[in-house]
Amino acid sequence: MTVALTVTYAIYAVVAFAFLMAMLRWDLQMFQQNSYFPSRYTKWLRQSDEHTSIKRLVPLVAMVALMVPFVAQSEYVVALLALALVLTTAHTLRQKSKLPLKYTKRIKLHICLALTLAICLTGGAYLTGGIYDAAVSLTALTFISPLLTLLANWLLTPYRNYERDKFLNAAKRKLASMPDLIIVGVTGSYGKTSTRTFLGEILSEHYSVCLPPGNFNTTLGVTRTINEVLRPYDQVYVCEMGAKNVGDIKEICDIVHPRYGIVTAVGEMHLETFKSVENVQRTKFELVDALPADGMAVLNNDWPNIANRPVSDTRVTRYAMNDGPAVDYHIENLRYHRRGATFNIVGRGHDIELNTRLVGESNISNLLAAVIVAIELNVPEAKIRAAVSRIEQVEHRLSMRQAGGITIIDDAYNSNPVGSRMALDVLSQMEGQRFVITPGMIELGSVQAQRNREFGQHIAHTADVAIIACEVNREDILQGLRDENFPADKIHTVANFEQGYQLMLSLAKAGDTVLIENDLPDTFK
Repeated sequence: MTVALTVTYAIYAVVAFAFLMAMLRWDLQMFQQNSYFPSRYTKWLRQSDEHTSIKRLVPLVAMVALMVPFVAQSEYVVALLALALVLTTAHTLRQKSKLPLKYTKRIKLHICLALTLAICLTGGAYLTGGIYDAAVSLTALTFISPLLTLLANWLLTPYRNYERDKFLNAAKRKLASMPDLIIVGVTGSYGKTSTRTFLGEILSEHYSVCLPPGNFNTTLGVTRTINEVLRPYDQVYVCEMGAKNVGDIKEICDIVHPRYGIVTAVGEMHLETFKSVENVQRTKFELVDALPADGMAVLNNDWPNIANRPVSDTRVTRYAMNDGPAVDYHIENLRYHRRGATFNIVGRGHDIELNTRLVGESNISNLLAAVIVAIELNVPEAKIRAAVSRIEQVEHRLSMRQAGGITIIDDAYNSNPVGSRMALDVLSQMEGQRFVITPGMIELGSVQAQRNREFGQHIAHTADVAIIACEVNREDILQGLRDENFPADKIHTVANFEQGYQLMLSLAKAGDTVLIENDLPDTFK
């Protein structure tokens, strides 16, 4: 190999390594958006167009080209291949995403290990075959970088388990040092974050309260909240409990040992992992089953799979939007207005009139659950009224704002069959032309197609213009719209949410209302 060719290959290897770093960053971003689950990540790889994207095809072409003798011996062709990698690297780094990579400790370790593996493999190739073999090795690693990501994740498992146990034991010790701490668990297929937030706001009028930041509702998130957020003088810890598999909530309860528990909903959520609503019910009631005899379960009887579940080992308070035979608390005189809503909470000798800035039955139901726990914990009614009147809308959870005279109902955080129907019902009560921007609902397993078709049918009865973003549920929602003879000229399909929002701005005028129902991460096309 000539000196010129050797130098060209050295430059190519540097460029290929930079490209590999860019690809690992992208892979980890997608791995993170798939909640670090290898099965979800590999499923995304299979279902996406990732394998036919420019950033995958260019290294494949380069790898094949370098195996052709006359190409491998031409410094000009190798230089052109290096230029192609430079351009593809720039393209990869410029890719916009809704959720940028969060450089957590886990991600930093993952990057270091993946790059170490790449350096070792490339170094081995260089020692055995020289700079040419090193260049080919780097190109191949770039093409198969998802496998490198999965391998690094597997190798980090023992360390993650060690760290997990360390934080878990520290959290248990801290809780043991606070025997008088009142712990309230909050779970449900939908509404748990809003309920946790509302409860924290109300209890803070009377107690020193610890609330988890963001969506810290997994075992790791709970231990982090205890270790990093819980203060020695806190009197109440409101613990949000999320789950995607049977046993997840029991695992959290075994750490925090809640005295009170709220179950906001049991419905069709995360069916890809739960497989059935019965498993969802079983998992959510792991919280109730963990409560002591002198504790209390607060259960939303508006959900059949809550109402039909008997509870005998702890006290039970059941609530619903309307009164019923087994309902202890319910809502009366619900009225919406431009500033929010007014309603009464009635039950067990109480009749509390409240004003809130929130709208939608889902928000009112979540407020009801929070107020019930506040009553149980002896928060005075005057303080409850004051707190409820000040509670701000939870961002992206049926919150409302104004933009150029257009009312935006933002329900983008997540979507489910019941919540989406409630959001559309709120939209139906608004004046002016009514728009919906949505990619539909995900993680519904075998019923996803049917629920999105029903969603389209309900859109047809509540909206004037439908903007369907992304491809994942497009045909099912369109079929639902067609089932109800929704005008074809009022249906628009776009590639992503950003395009949908810009289209809405070109069509809507002051006085109109727009419902943003769900938004999807970059892993969905």
